[in-house]
Amino acid sequence: MRPPVLRPTIKWGRDTDSDGFIVLISACWAEYPGCVMDVDGENPELRALASHYAAKGGALWVAEAGGAVVGMIAVAPHAGKKWEICKLYVDAAHRGTGLARELIRAAETYALKFEAEGLVLWSDTRFERAHRFYEKRGYVRSGPIRVLHDASNSLEFAYAKPLIGVQVRRLDAAGAASAEHALAEILRACVDDGASVSFLPPLSVTAARDFTRRLAREVAGSQRVLLGGWIEGVLCGTVTLDLDTPPNQPHRADVQKLLVHPTARRRGLARALMLALEDEARAAGRSLLTLDTRAGSDAEPLYRRMGYHEAGRIPGYALSADGTKHDTVLFWKELP
Repeated sequence: MRPPVLRPTIKWGRDTDSDGFIVLISACWAEYPGCVMDVDGENPELRALASHYAAKGGALWVAEAGGAVVGMIAVAPHAGKKWEICKLYVDAAHRGTGLARELIRAAETYALKFEAEGLVLWSDTRFERAHRFYEKRGYVRSGPIRVLHDASNSLEFAYAKPLIGVQVRRLDAAGAASAEHALAEILRACVDDGASVSFLPPLSVTAARDFTRRLAREVAGSQRVLLGGWIEGVLCGTVTLDLDTPPNQPHRADVQKLLVHPTARRRGLARALMLALEDEARAAGRSLLTLDTRAGSDAEPLYRRMGYHEAGRIPGYALSADGTKHDTVLFWKELP
């Protein structure tokens, strides 16, 4: 059993916290072979970190417990309406206590006060624990790996997430892979809620993750377009466009797996996902979309409102968990 730890106090960071910051970051880096701390040669801002972020128009927080620095985070304007999360570190004894969540929540809330529309961050490719944490918070891999050319031979992944309102983003293969767990949880929640998307409840974690892992491979192979949908910074919806059509149907694509977490419905995300998907279809040179859905599903009225035409019905096409047969409706839509 983990020994009890003092509850940290989070407050504004000061330049006088520099020694504590250096000790904390050095300890975190020491957990990874090859990570080298050279303060004056590569990280001189650590000597006056609060002033460094104040000059950028950002802010710095420190978490203290028992007179020691046990956590830290900073945030600063990045480009346009985006802000950057920086230097999130938590002492090993305080991990799993919720401290990291409190720190990143403070930084995100601060950025929101300045009307930030999205957040970005960089994380060393070796920091796998940090990657899982960011992904649980709705961040996904975005863009190429950054090479720092430092003493640690650092390579960094870029992460990003929309922060306000309803927003839809296309996920590349790296983004799809990093969103694997979040997308699997959306799928499980929808299946358990009764969605007819080729699975039956209860859907296991393994089966859901196997499916989302296959999605990432198909996105990498340009067979599918995958979109993610966020509401107020939470990844809670998705839809895919199947581009792997026969040679005599290069103008067609199939809409599949429109999913919105049950707790996030009736807020316009499903419509936003479909509109974005139609834009992606046009960009891919597709002018005819097809899809199917269970008759009487929540999605059926949406498709009709968005101009999809019923092509017919197949009686008893799919079964529910109790063995009840349900009709499936086939839809099509020509894109202008």
